[in-house]
Amino acid sequence: QVQLVESGGGLVQAGGSLRLSCAASGRTFSSNTMGWFRQAPGKEREFVAGITRSGLNTYYQDSVKGRFTISRDNAKNTVYLQMNSLKPEDTAVYYCATTSSPFVREPDQYHYWGQGTQVTVSS
Repeated sequence: QVQLVESGGGLVQAGGSLRLSCAASGRTFSSNTMGWFRQAPGKEREFVAGITRSGLNTYYQDSVKGRFTISRDNAKNTVYLQMNSLKPEDTAVYYCATTSSPFVREPDQYHYWGQGTQVTVSS
């Protein structure tokens, strides 16, 4: 089994930055693709960013391209999401998850999820 714990969320002004971390336990972390998702009140959970086990391939939702960067450190069993130029529309609970599926943008392909961390961007 894999356990995931997100951290780094908080309140930030528009234009500011936050760095989210997802700490994983379990031996399967390094062999899996990692994804970040977010869910705002009243909205569906949506894909934000993904990264393959090597870190060589990354994927982003169009609205965050050029602003967010996903990375991972397999030696530390940790994946990161650097969020710059934050907008009020980025306000949501952010979740990390793992998948062995090639369909990295689809939430139902992820078997393990963290509890989430709240990101609030004020105008």
